[in-house]
This record gives sequence, C-alpha cells and structure tokens, in this order.
Amino acid sequence: MQFETLKFEIQGHKAVVTLNRPDSMNSINRTASKELFEAFIEIKDNPDIWVAILTGAGEKAFSAGADLKESAESRKSGVSMLDHTNPLPPGGFLKNFLLWKPLIAAINGFALGGGLELALACDIRVAADHARMGLPEVKWSLIAAAGGVTRLPRSIPRAVAMRMILIGEPITAQQALQWGLVTDVVPLKDLMPFAHGLADKICENAPLAVRAAKEAASKGLDLALESALAFEEDYVKRLISTEDFAEGPRAFTEKRKPNFKGR
Repeated sequence: MQFETLKFEIQGHKAVVTLNRPDSMNSINRTASKELFEAFIEIKDNPDIWVAILTGAGEKAFSAGADLKESAESRKSGVSMLDHTNPLPPGGFLKNFLLWKPLIAAINGFALGGGLELALACDIRVAADHARMGLPEVKWSLIAAAGGVTRLPRSIPRAVAMRMILIGEPITAQQALQWGLVTDVVPLKDLMPFAHGLADKICENAPLAVRAAKEAASKGLDLALESALAFEEDYVKRLISTEDFAEGPRAFTEKRKPNFKGR
C-alpha cells in the first residue's frame, strides 16, 4: 500500500506502520488520519497479517499529536479536524474501531497528545530511552478526547494519570516504565529489533487463540469477575472447531514446533 504520510510494510505475518512526517514531528493531519484508518482496515481484513507494529520516522518523535497548525488554519476556514461530521475516527482507529490482532507501539521519541493516544490504543508499548510521553491538550484549551482521558487512567495508577492529564507535562521513558505505561525501555538503535522480536514471538503462537485472548481480556475488563470468567468459555468453544486447535496438541505430542495456519 502506498501512502503520502505513512510507510506500510508487510514482513511475513507482521505489518509495520510508520508515521512518516518527520519534519513536523510525525504530527497527525487529516491526510494522516485518513491513511491510518486505511492502513488499519488492511491490518484488520488481511488474514496473512497476525500482528502490527506502529512507530514514527526519525529519531525525534513517535508522534507529536494533532497537527495544530493545520487545525488552526482549518478553523479559520470553518472546518475543524475535530469536526464531529467527519466520518473517520480520530487518528484513524482510536474510537469505534475494534481490532483483535495484537498491536505493538515502538515509541521512538516524543509521544504527545494524539501521539500518546495512538500508543495507548496499542496492546504492548516499548520505548527508546530518550522518549517522552504526555497529554498537553489542556495547555491549548483542549482535552485528550481521542481516548487519552479514558485510556490513560486505565493503564497506570489513577493519581499519576490525573497528574499527566491536568498538568500536561510529559514524563520520561524511565517514569513510564516505572508506572507501567511501557513494558520495556531500550536504546533507540535497539528499539525496532526489540519490537520485531516481540512480534515474532507472538507470531509463533496460534493467531486465532491470540485474538481470542485479546478480545476476552479486553471485554472482560468491563464485566464483573464471575461474568468475565463465564465469558472466557465462549472463546474456548470458538477455538475447539479450528484446525489450529487440533494442531497444537498434535505438535506437542510429536515433539515438534506447531504449524499454525490461522484457521
């Protein structure tokens, strides 16, 4: 797929989406939002893609968030990036977009505002050691309404999240690691190899089981414990009829690596 603001690559069962506006800190304009949506539709619908990595071009920024320059110019002409008549969800896939394939955010620099919201929409977040993360929207008379004010308090301790949301100052990669916002911090040169290593490990597993596990875990958060435990059984029943369900125990018995097909 060819894009103006993104790089989109497929490597085996992995998709790599790179925000490619380094001169503007990989900020998200209307074109980038539209192309992110198209990229993640492809990830969702392509059966050969089992996992995706999201990152930014260059060494400075994962994404500095919404392109405020474009937004200001748009408001002058009466059109806003935040216009609720826009049929695309913010950032392309941050709201009203269900994707049960695993997403890994490789945070290669500043992840601010909508950039952090993109990372929060991913399942696993890893960061370069110089990265900074924050939600500065209140400094510009906005709120992080593309999932930031909702997802951040569900991802880290509430008091820490509220400090980030209400003050708007970024935190370091080391602080993000301490509070569980990211799982790993590595030197920039090791970031993409590390992210690919995680993706490769995921691809060794049964893809339908991985998606079922993500869906069950995500939906279970909104249920009472007993309901969530009962909910798990539905996903097991789905897997029992698949070819991969038979392949897993067979490979174990034959002492070989399973050959999962995603069906």
